Amino acid sequence: MKMKNGTLSQLWENFEALTFFNRVMDLFFKFLIFFVVLILGLVCLSFPPLTDAQDLPKQSQSAEPTKLSDKDLIVFAKAYVAYQKLRQTYEPRLGKIQDPKEKQKLQQEGDAKVIEALEQHGLTPQSYNRLFAAVNGNEQLRQKALKLINEERSRS
Repeated sequence: MKMKNGTLSQLWENFEALTFFNRVMDLFFKFLIFFVVLILGLVCLSFPPLTDAQDLPKQSQSAEPTKLSDKDLIVFAKAYVAYQKLRQTYEPRLGKIQDPKEKQKLQQEGDAKVIEALEQHGLTPQSYNRLFAAVNGNEQLRQKALKLINEERSRS
């Protein structure tokens, strides 16, 4: 649209409300989608890093050792093995997909399966992450967990 030297009333006569509204709504939905994707990304980051049991990072031991029962460690080991199996199933598939929409759909499917697997062991993503952090924060618990994880792997 070329702007001619004219008055405000001439500009107002040429104003296209529908086009303006469409552009505003387009921007609004782009921002909305951006923030939804941002929130989903942050939720996905709340899961522990995808590593094997042998690669669990060693963290310094805290002054007060975390108290976890053997039952907590067994539940953690079972959930960890289930999580790793799902990771091994979905990670290669995700790597092969080029279409972002398909990739996001598969990622959401995998996230749902992880949550379902955790719930089968009586855990939420938050409680699993707390156990994961506690195990990594204490070398003694870490060694016990690794032993239980290896036992669980041999059973399944």
